[in-house]
Order: sequence, then structure tokens, then C-alpha cells
Amino acid sequence: MFLRLITDSITRRPRRKLLTIAALGLGMAVVTAALSVSLDVGDRLAAEFRSLGANLVVTPQADSLPLEIGGVDYRPVNSGAYLPESDLPKIKTVFWHNNIVAFTPILETNAQVWSPASKNWSSPGVVTDVPLIGTWANHALNLSDGSTFVTGINATNPWFQIEGKWFAPDAGSSERVNVPGNELGVAITGHTYITVPFECVAGTNVAKRMTLHVGDTLHVASPNETAMQSYAGKSSVACTVTGILGSGASEDDAILMPLGNVQVFAGKPGAYRKLYVSALTKPEDAFAHRDPKSMDQKELERWMCTAYVSSIAYSIQEVLPGSDVRVIHRVADGEGQILTRVRSLLWLVTFAALLAAALAVGASSAASVIERRSELALMKALGAGSTSVGFLLASEQLLLAFVGGTLGYALGLFLARIVGTKIFGVPPTPSLLVLGVILGLAILVTLLGSALPLRRATRCEPAPVLRGE
Repeated sequence: MFLRLITDSITRRPRRKLLTIAALGLGMAVVTAALSVSLDVGDRLAAEFRSLGANLVVTPQADSLPLEIGGVDYRPVNSGAYLPESDLPKIKTVFWHNNIVAFTPILETNAQVWSPASKNWSSPGVVTDVPLIGTWANHALNLSDGSTFVTGINATNPWFQIEGKWFAPDAGSSERVNVPGNELGVAITGHTYITVPFECVAGTNVAKRMTLHVGDTLHVASPNETAMQSYAGKSSVACTVTGILGSGASEDDAILMPLGNVQVFAGKPGAYRKLYVSALTKPEDAFAHRDPKSMDQKELERWMCTAYVSSIAYSIQEVLPGSDVRVIHRVADGEGQILTRVRSLLWLVTFAALLAAALAVGASSAASVIERRSELALMKALGAGSTSVGFLLASEQLLLAFVGGTLGYALGLFLARIVGTKIFGVPPTPSLLVLGVILGLAILVTLLGSALPLRRATRCEPAPVLRGE
């Protein structure tokens, strides 16, 4: 009988019920889209923010007196301490190794560069004291678990604009012999001579000053004569310009070469000066800024198990002895502010959708109760109690909430797919958790919106209503 009453109420008055379902469906669709994007927005924005560059920088701990103005280090490029390149695979062994998406070491020195057209040092084509930057590009790093991790400056600085291509990772290999009749850059593998030519990338300003183009040849000489003897006694090396780099930073005034080459030029084999790390992080809150030394064991575990940029920096510093890991706050703070604002906007949209749905359900429920006053009064006159009448009306509303919530979830997934694709290029992944939350919110909104009309319906007196008063 109970189910028959509910079915009869829905079939005899479908218009009000459809209005309630439509209001719930639209409201829950907006909430579904907002929640789906909100759950996915952290990872998506973190991935997008990686295009801003590295958010961590590693330097030797011995460099305790940095001289930086406006983020630019004004110390001589070859001053200070160095860190061993052999420790770099350890970075991918920390707890948050999957969040570390790229890193690249940097070693700088000075070099004298001239083009083939320059016959002597007085030629206008000669550029002296050009910064020479050694780094990785598409470098395959062998990890302790046997896997290979490909990283480099092209990954940590994806906004760099390069005409041509980056130098090959093994260009100008440091294992060479001076073979008569061959160019410098010949390595022995077994009994076969293999030519490994030098390659470099020129900054846009250097390229303009020397009228360089992709495919041209540069002669690079180090002021360190002892280092140059490592290149089979040659006074300079010839390298092919594989690309012209536009960075909008100091790299525009430099020549970039593989790290191994510059280590020989600088006389610092197996060493680097600075390391840039790009990691996926969670926006920092007040807890993230606490000093880990002041935490107890439980707090430290919670801090370490949260992908704060500071906790990732702490983990990296533990595996790189003698290093100082600092957060690049211009990048990290920007990520946190934008992500907080985006999530706040999504929560505001969610609240507005829930409020609108509750008001629509309340109006529809009130109109339905007014239409059914005679029916409800007759039920009470025949012996139905207020509890029974309230339970009947609440059951009808819960059924509508389930139908409206389910339809809203299906429509919300479609909206979330459109929003995710337009903003991030990738739609968010559907989640059963969101479905459960949507059904719960639909029930809550329905009960809250119809609470007042249902209360009045259960308290109505049958006699005045049946008399038409």
C-alpha cells in the first residue's frame, strides 16, 4: 500500500515531480562538474605550472654567503664549492621520487669563442669571456633500480625557445684520443674509431653578435690551459651550433654545451655548481612552514608524507650530502596562490548551485503540498498520524533526490569533460566517490529544501481543510 501511494502520487502529478527532478539534476550537474574538476585541478595545475620552470634549486652548503640581487647570482661563475655529479641518481630514491619530474645540473665557466671567419684575435668576429654553461639535454640517467630517467634543461625549462635542436647528450664525449688524420673528438670502442663531434647551443645575443646560424661552427677555447691539454693537447675545440636559444634570461648571452665538456674546460671533472629541480607539489599551508626540527615524530611523519615543496626539499637534502636545497618562492608561491583561488571559485560555484537547488526544491515541494492539502487531510481523517504522513512525503522526496542526483551526476560528467578539456586539454577521471557525494548532497538538499513544507503538511488539521476553509 505504501509503495502504491508513492507511485500513484508521482503518476497523477508528474509536472511538479519533473520540476523537482530538473532542479536537482541541474544543481547536481554543476556540483558534479565543480567537484570533478576540483579533485583533478591540483594535479593538472601542478603539471601546467611545471612549464614555469624549476621550483627548487640545489647549491653547495659551503656557499654560505650568496650574492644575489633580484634573483641573479653576481658571484664569479667559477667561485665557491661544487657537488659531485655521481650523487644525482639518489634524487630518484627519495619518498617523493615520482613527484620529481625533472632536474638538471649546471656548471659555468668562461670561454673564448670565435667563428671560422675570424683569422686572429683582433678580428671583429672574436667574442672574449663568453659564459660557457654545461648542462644536460635529453640526458638518460641510469638509476639504482635498473631503470632510466631522461631529464635535462629542456624538461626543467620547457619555455625555452630553440631554433634547431639541443646538442646530443654524448656530443664531444670526454673519452678521446689524438688520432693522426682525424678531427678532435675521436673515441675508441674496441678496435674501431668512432667520431663524436662537439655540439653546442648559442644564446640569441651571442648568435647576433657573431652572425651565427644553425649548422655553423664555433671554436671554443678555455683560459685554463691545463684543462685544454685534456683534449689531446689542442688549444681549442670546434663545435657545431645545433640550435639558437632564446630564454629571456642569462642563457641568451652564453654558449651551452654538454656538462661533461664544460667540466673538462673548467677543470672540474664529475662536478656541478647548481642543480634545478622541478617537482609536483601541494600548496603550502601554515603547517608546511613549520621547522621540521621542532616537530615530534608524528608531526614529522605527517609533514614528510605531504607533498609540500619544503618537505621534498628536505628529502633531497638528506640524500645529497653537503647540499643546500632552497625553494624558488616566485614559482612555488605563485602555484599556491593560483590553485587556492581556483579551488575557492569552484567551492563558491558549488555552494551557489546547492543553494539554488534547495530553493527550487522548496518552492516545488510547497506547491505540491498546497495541491495535496485535501488528500493529506483525508488521510489524517481516516486515521493516519502525522508521522505516517511525514514519512510518506519524505519518501517521495528521497526518491526524487535519488533520480535527480543520478541524472545530475551523468550530466555533470559531461560538463566536467568539456571544462577539463577546454582548460587543461584532458578531461577529469570519473570517480565513484563523487557519485556517492552527489547522491548524499542531493538527499540533503532535498530534505532541507522541503523541510518547512513537510512540517506544515504534517501539522495541518483535517476538519478545516475538508470544510474548504
